[in-house]
Amino acid sequence: MATSRTAPRSRLLRLSAVGLAGALVLSACAESQRSDDTGGGSGEGGTFVFGAAGAPALFDPFFASDGETFRVSRQIFEGLVGFEPAGVDVEPELATDWESSEDGLTWTFNLQENVTFHDGTPFNAEAVCFNFDRWYNQEGTGQNPAISYYWNNTFGGFSDGESPSLFESCSVEDDSTAVIQLTRATGKFPSILGLPSFSMQSPTALEEYEADNVRAEGDSFVFSDYAREHPTGTGPFQFASYDEGNATIELTKYDEYWDAEAAAKIDNLIFRIIPDETTRRQELQSGGIDGYDLPNPADYQTLQDGGNKVEIRDPFNILYLGISQKENEALRDVRVRKALAHAIDREELVTSTMPAGAEVATQFYPESVEGYADDVETYAYDPELAEELLAEAGASDLTVEFHWPTEVTRPYMPNPQTIFNAISEDLEAVGITVEAVSTSWNGGYTERTNQGDAQLFLLGWTGDYNTADNFIGTFFTETEGQFFTGESEGGEELSEALQEADAEPDDEIRAGLYEDINRNMLSDWMPSIPLSHSPPAIVVGPNVEGLVTSPLTAEEFNTITVTEE
Repeated sequence: MATSRTAPRSRLLRLSAVGLAGALVLSACAESQRSDDTGGGSGEGGTFVFGAAGAPALFDPFFASDGETFRVSRQIFEGLVGFEPAGVDVEPELATDWESSEDGLTWTFNLQENVTFHDGTPFNAEAVCFNFDRWYNQEGTGQNPAISYYWNNTFGGFSDGESPSLFESCSVEDDSTAVIQLTRATGKFPSILGLPSFSMQSPTALEEYEADNVRAEGDSFVFSDYAREHPTGTGPFQFASYDEGNATIELTKYDEYWDAEAAAKIDNLIFRIIPDETTRRQELQSGGIDGYDLPNPADYQTLQDGGNKVEIRDPFNILYLGISQKENEALRDVRVRKALAHAIDREELVTSTMPAGAEVATQFYPESVEGYADDVETYAYDPELAEELLAEAGASDLTVEFHWPTEVTRPYMPNPQTIFNAISEDLEAVGITVEAVSTSWNGGYTERTNQGDAQLFLLGWTGDYNTADNFIGTFFTETEGQFFTGESEGGEELSEALQEADAEPDDEIRAGLYEDINRNMLSDWMPSIPLSHSPPAIVVGPNVEGLVTSPLTAEEFNTITVTEE
């Protein structure tokens, strides 16, 4: 066997698109106190209230791609694999271990026994294959990438054969053994099975509530009763209710959870939807909530002075200056792209605009990911060299549209306008004319950048799992998309090299291939410019203990205890 993984450890150690019925509006005024039923005096039991930045799109993670849906669903559902405590490496979850064939095509998963879904349905190999077959056999609207985003992004095609799929079949060897057959080797398997979209869901509930009854209506989608009211997993919490009027989602402790050591320590988990970050801070300070994600770095000290705990995650992301070669021919010249890199003072950018602990990025993923090369060209800040390169390329009078997003804070981009201003000043200092274009994040920014219609743009990525393909494969395998690398020599070569690396089943050889790509292709050809890795924070109140932070921003709340202040 080429690959095997076992995990005797308890899950306790593992801690690592359209709104449901339209937009939810919440008053910007902070409540002065929490209701009397939201505290547990003993440190066990009680309620943890989390301030969510937005409403989940739905509660069926297979049809989701947004962080707020996943924040809720990862408390309810589990996958065959998960991620290590406070880390990014894959480890068993509902599978106890797995093995792969030498060619990386056949994967045998041994399963936890005596596990039940929240509706009492047994979890076994038949349930595993039911879920895989459900994903693979989607029809009509269910195949739309806007609906089944992560399947399209990782497994590819469906059973109708119109496009190739990574998945070939799932078979039941016995109740506790499932065998997955792939059509090609890939370095991202089985890590992709840790994504919330590929969580195990109850076959009984999926059928009873017609989970695959999804349809398009105009520019939106209508989901099933299952996705809106009956999500059913194996996790330590089970779904209780979603009160749209009060913008709250309630989960309760699942008393029959299979791992007694990792059972939820609180009885109730409530998500209050509070779109405004300032309001979330005020709610925490007044006791209306017990925690929220991505506090403004400017508020760290104030929050800590109030007794709150600002927990800084390890950085597992990348902020980059995107370069599209679609329209501006000058950007197809590698000398121009290198000039941009030399023009930006990345050290100053990180020091002045990023939270403490941020690092200048030399590559498109952090050092912890396979294939990171220590000897890449770093493109030091050198405005004179930038001017020389522009002159050599005949682009001393270069004009570029520079796009940046409004109405958004991302883990890798805490203040887009400040970052945009700093980079613009550097570019203008070497004679580049910058035409600023700002678009709201939900008002077309990502659509414009994903289509390659933004010449320069700010964007980034938080890793879903620990593989190079999840970063640079996502970015550069496609020769159109954001960067339109096919418009100049090197784009196709880079795409082919990435596909070859991902298809290598040997871990050591694959890592070497990615090192070569980072060193000899991405660094030398510079299709875009890596800027920084930033450590995002999550904050909880002084009455909260036991939070284990995740570099994937994938916290699970079963370890938390809450006491009355």
